[in-house]
This record gives sequence, C-alpha cells and structure tokens, in this order.
Amino acid sequence: MTRKADGPGARQGPRRSLLWLMWLLLALYLTGLLLDTDGFSPVENFWLGVPAAWAPAAVAGLAAYRAKSHRSLALVAMALAAFAAGSTIYVSALAGATSLPFPSPADIGYLLFYPLALSGLFVYLLPLRQRLARSVLLDAVVGSLGAASVLVVLLSPLLAAAGGFSSLATAVAAAYPLLDLILLAVTAGMAAVPGLATGRSGATLMLGLMVFSAADVVYVYRLATDTYYLGTPLDAGWTAGLCLIATWADGFARQEERAQGASEGSWTPAVPLAATAAGLGVLVVGTGVEIPELAVGLAAATLVSAGIRTQMAFRQLVTLAEVRRQSRTDELTGLPNRRALYADAPAVLKARQGNPCAFLLLDADRFKEINDSLGHDVGDRLLIQVSERLRRCLRPGDLIARLGGDEFAILHLDAGEEEAIRFADRLRAALSEPLTLRGIALQVGVSVGIAMSPEQGEDLKTLLRKADTAMYRAKSSRSGRHVYASEDNSPGEERLRMLQELRAALVEEELVLHYQPKVDVLTGEPKGVEALVRWNHPRHGLLWPGSFLLLAEESGLMNALNDRVLTLALDQATVWHLQGRPMTVAANLSASSLIDAELPGRIAGMLTKRGLPASVLMVEITEDFMMPDRVRARDILAGLQASGIRVAIDDFGTGYSSLAYLRDLPINELKLDRSFIVSMTEDPRAAALVASTINLAHSLGLTVVAEGVEDGDALDQLGRYGCDQAQGFHILRPVPPAELDDWFSTSPLDSGLSSA
Repeated sequence: MTRKADGPGARQGPRRSLLWLMWLLLALYLTGLLLDTDGFSPVENFWLGVPAAWAPAAVAGLAAYRAKSHRSLALVAMALAAFAAGSTIYVSALAGATSLPFPSPADIGYLLFYPLALSGLFVYLLPLRQRLARSVLLDAVVGSLGAASVLVVLLSPLLAAAGGFSSLATAVAAAYPLLDLILLAVTAGMAAVPGLATGRSGATLMLGLMVFSAADVVYVYRLATDTYYLGTPLDAGWTAGLCLIATWADGFARQEERAQGASEGSWTPAVPLAATAAGLGVLVVGTGVEIPELAVGLAAATLVSAGIRTQMAFRQLVTLAEVRRQSRTDELTGLPNRRALYADAPAVLKARQGNPCAFLLLDADRFKEINDSLGHDVGDRLLIQVSERLRRCLRPGDLIARLGGDEFAILHLDAGEEEAIRFADRLRAALSEPLTLRGIALQVGVSVGIAMSPEQGEDLKTLLRKADTAMYRAKSSRSGRHVYASEDNSPGEERLRMLQELRAALVEEELVLHYQPKVDVLTGEPKGVEALVRWNHPRHGLLWPGSFLLLAEESGLMNALNDRVLTLALDQATVWHLQGRPMTVAANLSASSLIDAELPGRIAGMLTKRGLPASVLMVEITEDFMMPDRVRARDILAGLQASGIRVAIDDFGTGYSSLAYLRDLPINELKLDRSFIVSMTEDPRAAALVASTINLAHSLGLTVVAEGVEDGDALDQLGRYGCDQAQGFHILRPVPPAELDDWFSTSPLDSGLSSA
C-alpha cells in the first residue's frame, strides 16, 4: 500500500488547477462581453458569468480550509460567496424578465459582501497593530480620513441621486456608494502600513478592493443616470476584483503553510502626505464651492491627525538625535567613542587626498594595577583627567576617541613621521605630570603606536591594525612610542604553519558549522538559525572563528572560506527541507568578499542547484561593509535582494551605525549587538538605546533581532520593548546540526518548525 502524501506539496495540484480555472473563466467571460454587445445573453451572463463569480469564492474557501487558524480568510470566502449568490439570483431572474424590482433578493447577497469583507480585513489586520509603531498606525488613520474626505466629494452626486434614506429603495441605493466609500478608505489606510503596500500579497488585496469598488462606483453612477444595462464589460469588473482578492487569500494561505511571515516592505511617507494634501485641498475647495459637511468634517479630522503625527515625528527626531549623540559619545570621558571614530575618520582620510597624517594608538601602562589597588572609581577619575590632558594637546581638525578601557586613538593631521614622533612625545610628557587622586600623586605612563598615512595605509582599518602592532612593540621594548615598520608584521613559523593548514582545511572538509536558533520573543517560536563556522583543527582541536578569520583575511582566503560556509549551510538547509522542517539559515559574509559584483548571481546559482527557494538564505554583514563604498554596498545588496535573498546588519551598534544607510540600503533585518543586551537590565541608558533602536527599525519596516540574550529577564524586557526575535545562550548555544534537531524535538519552544 502506498503511503498518502502529506504536507503542503500534496495540495499544490488542486490548488493551482482551481486558481488557473478561476482566471480562465474570467478571461472567457470578459471576451464574451467584448464580442457580444447586444445586452443580456444567457451564454455570457449566465453560463460564463455565474461560474466566473463562484470561482473566486471556491479559491478563497479552499485557502480558508488550508489555513484553518485564519478566520480572516473564512470571512473573505463568505463575502465572495455572498456576492456570487447575489449575481446568480440577479442573472437567473433576468433570464425570464426584462427588469427586476429594486431592491431585489440579489441585493441581499451584494450588500452582505461589504460587512463580511470588512470583518475579514479587520481580523487580518488586528495582529499587525501589536507589531507596528503608533506613528505608523496614525499614518493609516491619516490615509483613511484623507481618502474618505475626497471620496465624499466625488460620490456626493451619487448620494444625492439616491435620495437619502426616505424609503427602502433609496436606502439600498445610498448604501452602495457609502459602503464603497468605507471600503476605499480602509484600502487607503492599509497602503500606509509597511509591507502591505509593497509586499506582493498585500498589494494584490488592495488592488482587488480598488477594482471592485471602482466597478461599483461606475455602476451606481450609470444607474443614477439611467445608462446602465446588463451585458457590458463593466459586469466583469466586479469579478476581476473578486479574482484578485481570492488570489491574495490563496497566497496568504501558502505563506502560512511555508511558515513564512507577512510580506515585508519599506515605509514611505507618500500615503500620509498625499492624504494630508487631499484634506487640505477639500477645505480649500469648500471655501468657494458647496461640498457636503461630512467631507469638511473628514478633511478637518485629517489635518488634525496629520498635525498630531507631525508633532510625534518631531519628538522622534529629537529623541533620535539625542540617541545618536549618546551612541557616539563615551559616557565616562565625554570624548567621541569607537563608533564616532569609525564614522568620521574615513571621510577625513579621504578628504586628505594623500596629504600626510599620523594615526596614534595610546594605551596606559599599569592601569590595571591602579584599578585593582585603588578601586574602579579612582580608575575612572584617572581616565577623565587623562582625556582632558589629551584634548588640550590637539590641534584644530585632529580627531580623538576613547576606544574602550584605557585605550585612546588620535588622528593627527598634516604630520610626517618626525612631527608624529614629536607629537607622541608631547602627549607622553603631558600625561607624565603627576595626578593627585585620593591624596596620592600618580604618574601615568603611556605606550604610543604610530602608523603613517598614506605610506602605511589609507583606510582606518589598516591604520588601526598597524598602530596596534606598533603600540605593542613600544610596550615590549619599553621605548614609550614606536612607528610601525614592515618588519613588525613579519610572520613567524607558527603563522606560516597555520596558514598552510587553513588552505588544507578548505579542501579536506575540516571546517564545520554550528547553528544557533533565533526565536520569536513573545511566543518562543523558532524563526530560523544562524550558521557559525568552526575549524576541527588536527592539532588544536575545535577552533572558533577568532582564531583563523584574520589569517584568512590577510592571506586572501576569505572568499574561499565564505563559499565553503555557504555550501555547508545550504547543504544542511536542504536536509532540513527534505525532513519537512523549512527554516531560514543566516550566514555571515565578510566585507572583503562583498566587493565581488558576481556574488549575487553565484549565490543564486547555489540555491537553484539545490532546488531551494531564495527565502531560505539570509546573509549577515557587519557595519564596516558600508564604510569604504556605500554605492557599491547598495548595488551588491540590491543584487542579493533581487534574487530574493534577505539581508541583515549584524552586530549593529559596534561600528559605523549611520542612520543614513538604514534609510538608503536595501536591508531586512537589524541585529542588536550583545553589548547592549547584556547591560540593558541594569543600565537605563543601554535600555533606552535598545528601546529607541527597536522603534526606529520598526518604523523603517525592519525586523529586530537581539543577540546575546543570556537570561530570562533580558528576554522579558525585550518583549516589552517590542523586539521581534532573540538568540543567545539562554535559548541555546551554537550546536552541531544533530544537537539542534534534538532541541527542536524536545524544547517547549518548538511550535512549528518540527513538522511540515
């Protein structure tokens, strides 16, 4: 006996056949109406029109059956069925009569469509309100009110022609344009919600509602002017709108079966701006032309809502400006921090156009002894005084930053090697003057490493690495300062041996991947995994990335390493898909590998070879990818997204952190660095940065993932801030695939990925 097929794939045949049949019936119906212009015809209006009206209801009904947890689809299917029933009654009655009384039994089905469809939309949109910022919800309100004010003006002749609600006939006649007004206003509000207007599924739904309403408005207008008759292409307008709505229902059900989230998109202010302009235009027109009072009221409400939204946006900008200032400033000393240096130094170096400058890295000698013997409060006060003395030694235009601990960096402009050495000696002399703390006179010695630009490097990353090498040479030689030289970086025997072993590891399959799950913060549902590379070294055992990534970068092996990681990750994703456990796998790509313009096509080919959808892969890049060339970054990321591959910014908050590239670059996900998360529960400033960043990301339509969640308190706090997903040791450490499979089978968090 053959086992019955199970899972989503088993239902693809009937679903696709019914979908194609629906569009075929619409095409035949429209063709018949275009060819036969003699009015009512049983062939076009009954034998083609009635099946074409029922087909969308059947598609939506099947979608509701497949997605049993979505009541919204059931309500939409009932709405389509009610309209199809009304059409059947209407056409059947006309087959034996020249006219029908108004209202007729068919109007019951037609009118039922509206409350059922609106109820379905309400149930569909209700969960989104918990994920959207208040500003986005207010944008939707502004869009709805603005659209309604314009529609009242445009539909006022139809409302007037209907004659109000003096009788049942006039009440029914007036109900159609009023219900169309509500439906179109709701559609305009949906267009302001991130992801609905730009996502394919949401756009199909809104297009269907607009086509249906447009056909309804034209119908009521012709009815009022006594120019409507059955058998024109207008009759296919309602059916076309219903087919689009049914297509949305089918796509929404498929998303649930594939464990995919709602469609994503980028937020734009176009809808609220257009709605505000429309409301203002209605009020201006009302000063010279008589318009309905309802339109005036809706236009005024639009402007009031827009004013509230503007005030909210202004407060957000002020908050973001303060958050940005705090994120660039060292809390203890008030100096710029590492983030500010990474943001400002590249532009300064580029503007120098080859003019000499020196990059100095300073590290206090024996600072740990002062901290341990006198306490951290004394150490903090010492660092404050050190920063003040360093600041007084700078020239206009020089950059200074505290990198962390007792380490400072200075970019000294217009300085050759001799001037850089004199400047380093001046800094050491300024710090050597005794500092009195707790009645004790302390002298601070510093070791200074110097790297010269452009001779030894023109980018910040290179200068920082070489200055760090020179600083350790100054410490070891106790010379106080040292200028980087090529012999400082000569590889030793061990480095050469490790390099040769790394080359062999790429061929002999010594590299392995461990996986760490990402779960929904509120429900605990697994949303995907991050792939993390490890090296099964024959001599040293299992090595973490920090032991060999820099070596791969410096030796030009990073592209080969990235290709190997992608191969392993996609092979494992294929295994999971065959097991009925589809999930998104995130893989890290280095900055050096992302200068390859052929990368998007190569990754797309790897997916196609394995028969995997592009949505199975997410690439994670760090912020320093954007530093050298934002134009190239945008092109590479756009190429990846064009293939359907999603992009995440990893370790957000530790590098460039520019708000501009969040706006300009096509990214889908923001991963908050663990340094914010681990201190969030005890540090109000860190908590404020986390909350503000989450709100900012959501307003841009991005998913937010918190890294380094190590306890339940942090997870609960992230839930209150509205964070989407989390990963960390509290959930599960990175583990091999077999252990991850066991975790999915036994963990109470598993709620969807373990079954097809």
